[in-house]
Amino acid sequence: MDLASLLLSQLLLLPVVTVVSGETAAHPGYAHAEEACSGMLEAEAEKATVLVPAPERREEFDGGRIVDISHYYREDMPEWESSEGSGEFLQLARSMRNGSDIANFSELRLTAHSGTHVDAPGHVFEHYYDTGFDVDTLDLAVLNGPALLVDVPRDKNITGVDYLSVGAFDECIPAHLVFLEKREVILVEALNLEHVSPGIYILHCLPLRLRGAEGSPARCILIK
Repeated sequence: MDLASLLLSQLLLLPVVTVVSGETAAHPGYAHAEEACSGMLEAEAEKATVLVPAPERREEFDGGRIVDISHYYREDMPEWESSEGSGEFLQLARSMRNGSDIANFSELRLTAHSGTHVDAPGHVFEHYYDTGFDVDTLDLAVLNGPALLVDVPRDKNITGVDYLSVGAFDECIPAHLVFLEKREVILVEALNLEHVSPGIYILHCLPLRLRGAEGSPARCILIK
């Protein structure tokens, strides 16, 4: 191959290298992205958003074998001592769409006892809180294992935990004291049990590892 042919072959390869390089394939949020390329990528992103079907939101998975018993978070979600719900708890602080960043970043502002959540002993006992009995010290073996779901009529003297708290409003703290005093019971509150039939399941409930927190939101599922 002569020198002219070699140079021609290299020139032909240059567009390929340019297309796959990190600079021109970058998101428009990058400062060094070309304006024309940015416009093209934004147009493609708009098109992709239209063509992609919306995801299905489900309570059951794998043909009903897995049941989600957590409540999804929303602004009108019931909140303890609040008649207006949780309010605006989720905010898109930085966005790809407005070019403020190369990715979407959301910020959460919630209490540790919002929605489906667990309570640690430090929730109602100051000496447990000072000693460090937070949600990071909870025994995951207790939160993951066999579970019996029982449907109890409302006029019986047993309180379920599909309510905001383990106790009624006027008896909230006394009920917590009884359950949490010996640190043998882990309270999981505000479960979504409306669509679940009584029976024996395997429970998986995982709170966040919030060291120093007396409670934590949790994702809980039942497996048949």
